[in-house]
Amino acid sequence: MTQLINHLAEITGFRDRDQLDASVVRAVHDVLRPLAVGIYRCVGELGSQRWLTRARIALDDPAATADPPWTDILMLPELDSVPARRKALATGEVVTSGDTPQISYFPIATEREVVGVLEVQTAGPLRASARAMVGTIVRIYGNFHDLLDHSERDPLTGLLNRQTFNTALMARAKKRCEGEKAEPGRRVSTTGTALWLGVVDIDHFKRVNDNFGHPIGDEVLLLLSRLLRSSFRHIDRLYRFGGEEFVVVLDCVTAEQACTAFERLRANVERFEFPQVGRVTVSIGFTLTDVSDTPSSAFARADKALYHVKEHGRNGVAQFESLVRDGQVVGTQIVGEVELF
Repeated sequence: MTQLINHLAEITGFRDRDQLDASVVRAVHDVLRPLAVGIYRCVGELGSQRWLTRARIALDDPAATADPPWTDILMLPELDSVPARRKALATGEVVTSGDTPQISYFPIATEREVVGVLEVQTAGPLRASARAMVGTIVRIYGNFHDLLDHSERDPLTGLLNRQTFNTALMARAKKRCEGEKAEPGRRVSTTGTALWLGVVDIDHFKRVNDNFGHPIGDEVLLLLSRLLRSSFRHIDRLYRFGGEEFVVVLDCVTAEQACTAFERLRANVERFEFPQVGRVTVSIGFTLTDVSDTPSSAFARADKALYHVKEHGRNGVAQFESLVRDGQVVGTQIVGEVELF
């Protein structure tokens, strides 16, 4: 019992979701000593979703492993490849398969939805006490996810909120550059990809609120958040900054790939028929982040590209660095720790 309580205390001490998932599988692994335990999430667009391994540890493994966040989604197993796991996800009920060994699938539920499945493989059927214990861990895990969501997510759209942006961007940049020398001006890591930041703004959103009312405006924001999710990958970070402004942080190798991703969002929004409102467009500015960037300096560059789009007809995409090269906007100059335009 003491061991379980210690693990529960550890679980609630994490704010990083990767560490949280790893701590949950370690707790079940250490207390039950099953053949294997793992957490799996459903990722991808509706109709073509796949299983992402968030954390998994087998009986004699020294530590939990996971699918890298940059894994090509098409390389992940399809939902139908594990029918019992999919059933647990769909029904929200515990599902078992086999006898020796047996696999038990525990759905991980939050206030919003079932977000994943904790899978426990044992030599034989789980005892009632063990099943109840795993169920308790899963409920605590789901409740803690809700607490994190309340503090990290926008209540209307469910996207990450502005308060999480600074910490998350700095942490992600640190992870990407771990083991590298962080030299000013160096913008591509040895992983072969770079980190891009885009600012997305709904064109003439005030007209929507003025002409149709704020409830319809909120519906536009909610539908746009869904278009954001369907236009980007599960590894990309999506934020609502407030009002009609959104931020996207994504990994791409080249500016052309980043531009293609942002252009896909722009086109998806333009084609979408918003109920009552009809056609809505967005303007997007983006920039390549530097290992020496502060979140505010990267945001300021993307925001400057955004306003260039706004001043030249809206409904477009522009990269800050390209605009500087073409002489259309003024570049930045670093003076001490202050970035000047």
